[in-house]
Amino acid sequence: MILIITHKQDYTVDFVVNKLNKKGILYKRLNCEDLINTNYSFDFNNAFNFSFDGVKDFHSVWFRRTKFPEINDLKQEEKHYILTEYDSLLKNIFAIIDAKWLSEPKYVYNAENKALQLKVAKKIGFNIPQTIITNNKQKIKEFYLNNNQDIIIKPLAHTRISYNNDVAFIFTNPVSKELIDSIDDYDINPCIFQENIQKDYEIRVTVIDKKVFASSVFSQSNENTKNDWRKEKLDFNTVQIPKEISDKCVRILQELNIKFGAIDLIKTPNDEYVFLEINPNGQWAWIEMQTGQEMSDEIIKFLKND
Repeated sequence: MILIITHKQDYTVDFVVNKLNKKGILYKRLNCEDLINTNYSFDFNNAFNFSFDGVKDFHSVWFRRTKFPEINDLKQEEKHYILTEYDSLLKNIFAIIDAKWLSEPKYVYNAENKALQLKVAKKIGFNIPQTIITNNKQKIKEFYLNNNQDIIIKPLAHTRISYNNDVAFIFTNPVSKELIDSIDDYDINPCIFQENIQKDYEIRVTVIDKKVFASSVFSQSNENTKNDWRKEKLDFNTVQIPKEISDKCVRILQELNIKFGAIDLIKTPNDEYVFLEINPNGQWAWIEMQTGQEMSDEIIKFLKND
């Protein structure tokens, strides 16, 4: 039995679940926000099993997303306490299930650290951008000048801000001279500054265990997407990458102890490949729909194997 850990708005899981249903493959979907109304149990008497909805024999687990239950009609302090307990419950579930994971949550959370990603990427031989993470304004000024007054800024972790029923996105943006000249007037929140790498095109490499799927996006064809292709809905196309780069994409997953990774690369006009970052639980379904690359089948293949 396959266990899928996610929430009800995870449409990438919906994409795979449709295929599981058509193939008649048994699975259980744990929508974390429904835990408050779902039967679960830990058995510590014999095999230290976790059972969910009456099932305890999970041979593989696909870890995608978590989301806390809605807690209403309580004081803020009581709500905080209960949500903290649910957070602990999830961590206990993750820790006790003895199965094949795509991927283990503790390694996913560790791999989300951007500084660690760059350190590991450089260690295994990837080219990486000149990068600083600092609130030292003098260092930022020097970094700007040392990189020909051409640097970008991007979030350290989160790219969304929720405003009640609205969501705002924080994209990668260039740092202007006006901002540098007035930087002393600002507080610097945690963020990443990098040299602006010149692009021929960008590549999303989706790795499932040792299987590599590479697709290109021509972000430079649109003025609005030159610094961040996510600003528009651009087409992705299957692309071939050198074996050396493909092997490094597999190796960085191994170094981070994860089985899935969505890796962003730049191919420069000089035919160099530059590592930007890896999302250890990134989205990919829209790429499969555009390119026909069978990533969902590879995920199912991984989860089916004992």
